[in-house]
Amino acid sequence: MSAVQTRPLLGPGDPPPVTVLRPGATRPVLVLCDHASNAVPSGLDLGVPAGEMRRHVAFDIGGRRMAERLSERLGATAVFSGYSRLVMDLNRPPGDPTSTPAVSDGTVVPANRDVPPDEVARRADALYRPYHDRVAAEIRRLSAGGAVPAIVSVHSFTPVMHGFRRPWQVGLLWDWDPRMAVPMIARLLRRGDLCVGDNQPYSGRGMVGHTIDVHCTAAGLPNALVEVRQDLVATDADADRWADLLSDVLVPVLDDPALRRIERFGPP
Repeated sequence: MSAVQTRPLLGPGDPPPVTVLRPGATRPVLVLCDHASNAVPSGLDLGVPAGEMRRHVAFDIGGRRMAERLSERLGATAVFSGYSRLVMDLNRPPGDPTSTPAVSDGTVVPANRDVPPDEVARRADALYRPYHDRVAAEIRRLSAGGAVPAIVSVHSFTPVMHGFRRPWQVGLLWDWDPRMAVPMIARLLRRGDLCVGDNQPYSGRGMVGHTIDVHCTAAGLPNALVEVRQDLVATDADADRWADLLSDVLVPVLDDPALRRIERFGPP
C-alpha cells in the first residue's frame, strides 16, 4: 500500500463528507444533492483559483438550497454531499476520468492531472463511499415494513455550455422508468410559462445518472433527477421559489398509490 493511500484525505477541522437533514422522517421520499458543496479538504490543493471554485464547475449553484427547501416542504429526509465535485464527482463511478476531471468547462484542475489509482481510492474512501453508503442506509430505513421510497435527485445546470445558450428553465432526467419524470414534465408544461427539458440538458440514460443508477434502477425504485438552470436559483430566495414550485408539482405525483411498488424498466 502506498503512502498516498495511508494518509487520510480529511483532517480534524474539515467538514463531514455527508450531511443528512431530517434523518428520522418517515415519509417514503428521499431528496439527494450530489453536488451540494464547493468545499475542498484542507490538506488538498487542487490548484484552482478561488474565483473558479465559486463557479458551476465546483458545485451545483442553488442545488443545496433547493434540496433543503424541498426536504422541508415534503417532510422528507435529505442527503447532501460535503465536498466539491472537482475533488471527486459523486455522481460518477470512481476511476472514470470524469470523477476527477483534469479540465471542467475550461477550468484546469492541476491536482487532477494523471491522478494515480491510489489517490482515486483515497478520495473514494473518504467521500464517495460515505455518501453512497448513507444514501443506501436511508433507503433501507425508509423501505422497512415494505414501503417503496421515491428518490428525488436535485441538480442545477449552466445557462450556456460550449457556446450553446440553453433554452430550458428546468429539465427532468430519467432512464427508462417514467413513473415520476413523465407526470412531472406534464405538470410543469401545463403551467404554460416554462421551457421544460425531457432528458435535457443531459440524458438520464448515461453516466450523468450514476447515483440514480446505483440506488434506484436495479432496485426498481421510482425516481427523478431534476435540473434547474443556475441563473434562476442563484439567490436563496429564487432557490426557495423553485423548490416551492417543484414541491407543488411533486406532491400529487408522490401521492399516486401506483407509484408505491417495485418496478424494473428497460429499453423498449
